Amino acid sequence: MAILVTGGAGFIGSALAAQLAAAGEAVVVLDNFNDFYDPALKRANAARLEAAGVEIVEGDVRDADGVDRVVVDHEILRIAHLAALANVRASIEQAALYMQVNAIGSLNVLEVARRRDVENVVLASTSSVYGCSERIPFREDDPADRPLASYPASKRAAEMLGHSYTNLFGLPVMALRFFNVYGPAGRPDMMPLRLMRAITRSEPVPIFAGGRMQRDWTYIDDVIAAVAAAVERPMGYEVINLGLGAPIPLNDFIEGIESLAGRKLIRVDTPAPASDPPITFSDNAKARRLLGFDPSVSVREGLARTWEWFRAQGGGSDP
Repeated sequence: MAILVTGGAGFIGSALAAQLAAAGEAVVVLDNFNDFYDPALKRANAARLEAAGVEIVEGDVRDADGVDRVVVDHEILRIAHLAALANVRASIEQAALYMQVNAIGSLNVLEVARRRDVENVVLASTSSVYGCSERIPFREDDPADRPLASYPASKRAAEMLGHSYTNLFGLPVMALRFFNVYGPAGRPDMMPLRLMRAITRSEPVPIFAGGRMQRDWTYIDDVIAAVAAAVERPMGYEVINLGLGAPIPLNDFIEGIESLAGRKLIRVDTPAPASDPPITFSDNAKARRLLGFDPSVSVREGLARTWEWFRAQGGGSDP
């Protein structure tokens, strides 16, 4: 009997798989090692997981038969479905692809799970589903029916499919809405590592809306503790925010990295795109109540840990 982590060679997935394995769970990772960012980074994650006893299967959630084979062959009892195409702005011109991977891929996982008597499915969702929500902070009972781009639309579709499978088949499904997850070994396309690379290399970076946009940066270790708890706690259908609950302006985030680097970012002021909301802000009361979520790593501390990792990888050396 094992836990399946789809997308388990990625940033959040590999951290989850490592924690589950360290806790003594039998873990199987399914990943297609796509080239959205350098596949070598995912291969390195997979190698570390294999060394920890995790089994790696190369495959795609769009292949329903392939997902079924993994679930049957490895006697999967619980699934953490983290495989997805991410990045809001990248989705703008690729709506069909994002729907295929994020919505149809999730449908395949849910269908296999209900046919093979899987005990629990945890779906990775995103704070982007809230769009420009008028209520602050964002709460799980907000409508979330005005996504600003294809990526959040595809994730909201996956959430709704999850509800239908709980309603029709009694399959426990929990959709976790991640808020700006960052930390060591993070995705290279996300803001923290992009800013660190740019400062180190003295490269200019577009900064939207004068740096006034606010984000609820949430450290990877805090998130993984809650996801691991979710995997162990089937609850019917639930949607739960996973966010620190303390958004800060991008300007403050940049200043934190500048302080660590000892140099200034070269900024290019740029209008905010229509795909990006002015703020993300998590009400995390539900996660605290149901998952024991207790985010303890401040943005200052999280950035310091991420910077030290970045330096250790050679990224902080002088250009």
